[in-house]
Amino acid sequence: MENSAQTPPVRGSLKLVGMLAAISVAAIPAAAALAEDGGGFTVVESGRNYAKLQDAVDAVGQGTGRIAIAPGVYRQCAVQKAGSISYMAVEPGSAIFDGVTCEGKAALVLRGRDATISGLVFRKMAVRDFNGAGIRIEKGDLTVAQSWFLDSQQGILSANDNNGRIVIDKSTFSGLGTCEGPGGCAHSIYVGQYGHLRVTRSRFEKGTGGHYVKSRAARVDVASSSFDDSNGSATNYMIDLPNGAAGQIINNWFVQGKNKENYSAFIAVGAKKSMRSSSALQIAGNDARLAPNVRRNTVFVADWTGEDLDVGPNNLGQGLKRYERR
Repeated sequence: MENSAQTPPVRGSLKLVGMLAAISVAAIPAAAALAEDGGGFTVVESGRNYAKLQDAVDAVGQGTGRIAIAPGVYRQCAVQKAGSISYMAVEPGSAIFDGVTCEGKAALVLRGRDATISGLVFRKMAVRDFNGAGIRIEKGDLTVAQSWFLDSQQGILSANDNNGRIVIDKSTFSGLGTCEGPGGCAHSIYVGQYGHLRVTRSRFEKGTGGHYVKSRAARVDVASSSFDDSNGSATNYMIDLPNGAAGQIINNWFVQGKNKENYSAFIAVGAKKSMRSSSALQIAGNDARLAPNVRRNTVFVADWTGEDLDVGPNNLGQGLKRYERR
């Protein structure tokens, strides 16, 4: 058993801690929140109001626009095929997308230039292939801030875009994941072959299967976030980087619960096939432990890459081995 001593937080060289997503709900003009014809979606630039989100998205088209979303529960979805769109709740947490998906994928299916989501709630997303998500990002950049992904098969799912970047800040992922589907597991976040995934100041809890964060991105930065698996059910790794990655996993808080499908490690690197070097991956300044009712031995970082990972000082509870090569 290898436990490290108490250590001060690590300061990431990329200044991940405290970095804000480049959006602001406060920037929505007050007039945009007023629905002239009872619709909940206002294109801020034109001032026009729409009853259907898809109509507002189509109105922006290939251009750039902001859609202010009034408080309410919306049983509808939208597909963004072009342009650059910001989807912003007038009041954070008051605009709820409930149980309706487009194309059998997600509440928001995104394949434009880029998209920004702020203050929205996505809940009860389920589809036939068990990949129902709040957001399906298929190309372009994505920024998510102060949003909630609840009680669904998946929170955020991406396709592949080696030039794309996904940034998630100050958001909550709860009651997500499943391994029921024939095609494999769904996860709280599952990012494909993307250029960069960055997660900061976010909370992961009560997983219902799969991993909390699974990413095949070339660079992965996870900082100042919490992974509370104490009430999870049939969950797997906290962070899974199956193809390896560069980046940082720093200043996070991890608790592994009792009800696990796989409790062999908290963080897994290169478990499937290492497609890239992970020698530039730093894992330090984290606090990790077992839930109070759990007694077992496990590993904080399991490494299949054969490289020398930079596993620095971490504060580990009883039963945790610092590092194991597999």
